[in-house]
Amino acid sequence: MNSPSVTVPIRMISQLVQRLGDRQALACDCIARAGIAPALLEQESARVTVEQFALFYRTLAVELDDETPLFFSRPLRAGTLKFLCLCMLDAANLRVALHRYCGFFRLLLDDIHFEMRDDDGLTRVALVERADLGEIRVLILELMLMLVQGIASWMIDRKLLFAHVDLAYPPPVHAGDYINMYAGPARFDRPLTALYVEPAFMDAPIRQDKASLAAFLRKAPMDWIHASVSERLVTHRVRDLLEARLGTPQSVEDVARALHISPRTLARRLDAEGTHFQAIKDALRRDVAIARISRSDESIANIGADLGFDDPAAFNRAFKQWTGTPPGAYRRRGAGLRVQE
Repeated sequence: MNSPSVTVPIRMISQLVQRLGDRQALACDCIARAGIAPALLEQESARVTVEQFALFYRTLAVELDDETPLFFSRPLRAGTLKFLCLCMLDAANLRVALHRYCGFFRLLLDDIHFEMRDDDGLTRVALVERADLGEIRVLILELMLMLVQGIASWMIDRKLLFAHVDLAYPPPVHAGDYINMYAGPARFDRPLTALYVEPAFMDAPIRQDKASLAAFLRKAPMDWIHASVSERLVTHRVRDLLEARLGTPQSVEDVARALHISPRTLARRLDAEGTHFQAIKDALRRDVAIARISRSDESIANIGADLGFDDPAAFNRAFKQWTGTPPGAYRRRGAGLRVQE
């Protein structure tokens, strides 16, 4: 379900770090073990790979013995997710499994509840807030919705599509990332935070078993963070084509031809999804660059050249424009962590 070159905003790390308060030693340890340059936390526009975020999250959850690290008034101890999945595996279909999902969290948490009901031909899975979630409320809601999406998609062994995703908050500065977070269009400033599931999915049989559960848990939360839904969004299809031909210059005409549509039609469809060709191309090059710089000691000049920048200075300028930070800052030998007050 994940593309290896996908990145997420650094705020997903920094907000969890802030939740730790004065436990800076734990923060530094989790960041180091995830291979993240600490100085990036001070750059609001910096990004990390999905793998780095997942490793940071898993490490933090283990150290705190809380699979939703400091989200709620009571922790979800190690093994909670495993038991949740086990109680869903023998369900007759996704509807029954999601009903059990909602009941499971009602037993464990006071701060939030999940509620499921039919609503105008769709199945609504709502996240009902019953307590103040604090300064990282938006991040908690985002991750808990992605948890529903991730578990349900894994259970039926196909990407769960939504008619829409409603968020009970205004569009955040990172709203552009939602196209890769959820398998359906996001709607902000709604009265309730909820996923609206297409009816065709609710009768889908459960296709996983105990044998496949271990691998799913071992990668968590990797398969929840990124939704690549090529059958739904032209944006993802364009990105997939560009990534497959990364070493070859690709114009909008080349991509339109590969999709069997005109450049004008492609531009119109991308505009309807809130983006454009150059933005997709730049996001892909940004994410690939971050992944390669973070994972290896390969020279930055070589990485830039592979991404189509003959001049290292031009690559440095583009990278700084994309992330607010020079590419060298993504090496792990960055400056020490300073947790903001």
